[in-house]
Amino acid sequence: MPITLKRNRRTASRTQGALQPRKVAFDWSNTPLEWIPGQPFVSHFINEINLLLPAGEFWFCRLYNQALPHVQDDKLREDVENFIRQEAMHARAHGGAVAEYLNAHGIETRTNTRQEDWIFETLLADRPFGRRLPRSLQYRWLVFRLGLVAAIEHMTCVLGKYALENRVWDEAGADTTLLDLLRWHGAEEIEHRSVAFDLYCHLGGGYLSRYYLASIAMPVIFGLWAHGAAHIMRQDARFKRYKPSAFRPWIWREWERQARRGRLPSLFWLMRQQLSFFRPDYDPQYEASTEAALAYLEASPAAARAAA
Repeated sequence: MPITLKRNRRTASRTQGALQPRKVAFDWSNTPLEWIPGQPFVSHFINEINLLLPAGEFWFCRLYNQALPHVQDDKLREDVENFIRQEAMHARAHGGAVAEYLNAHGIETRTNTRQEDWIFETLLADRPFGRRLPRSLQYRWLVFRLGLVAAIEHMTCVLGKYALENRVWDEAGADTTLLDLLRWHGAEEIEHRSVAFDLYCHLGGGYLSRYYLASIAMPVIFGLWAHGAAHIMRQDARFKRYKPSAFRPWIWREWERQARRGRLPSLFWLMRQQLSFFRPDYDPQYEASTEAALAYLEASPAAARAAA
């Protein structure tokens, strides 16, 4: 039966039905570092996602646990609780890929993960830079950070839809385990795409603040992605002559060149996809298909392996 996008006005939740936390199990023993054959740039660029996400997703969980006592809507509270469980599993899955896949192939990852830890444990902590905020600002700081999560979750929904729909990777003979990680995670991002925005609005987040929150989140995420990918590429002798760095034009040009071949989402395309977040009538439900996401989740090999 098709899932309607009509929102029930009796609840603060736009999510249809109940979110389902799922266990997954990935076997990394046969996944090559160059998981798309003949495409080391694309392989390394996407592998950076494994380093970028875990610290942020565990931070989401801590933040949402703090927000739960403020939620006055039963359906939204249920959504938030299941969102936390899904995000925790995402963080563990990508953390497993770091330890069992990237580190097993000799990739040094601590340099990257240390900077993400600093962002979420120091800069965006409950006590930023170790300073306790005045009581009058603590709730505002909570809502500000929830707004950042809402902006980031819009991006992850866009990327999730891209991962589900991209068939260039399959045609190139991409490793099925890493593809499953990307698509399982992307499908769950689509499934829970409304929760962060609903929570932000429910706790007082405003329309105008979306502008500066998205303006902060987008360049930071894209910059960290390129910066982390460059660190992985510097460990590959094939890229030595390019001196990969987010502060040098080569990596940005190569990103766009690979995007034109359908191997990566274009930076300019990603920026265009953020525009709907600025609309006064923005509704995450219209950004992707829940049915397509659930169809993949029913077929995910990692979910089937965990269930078995």
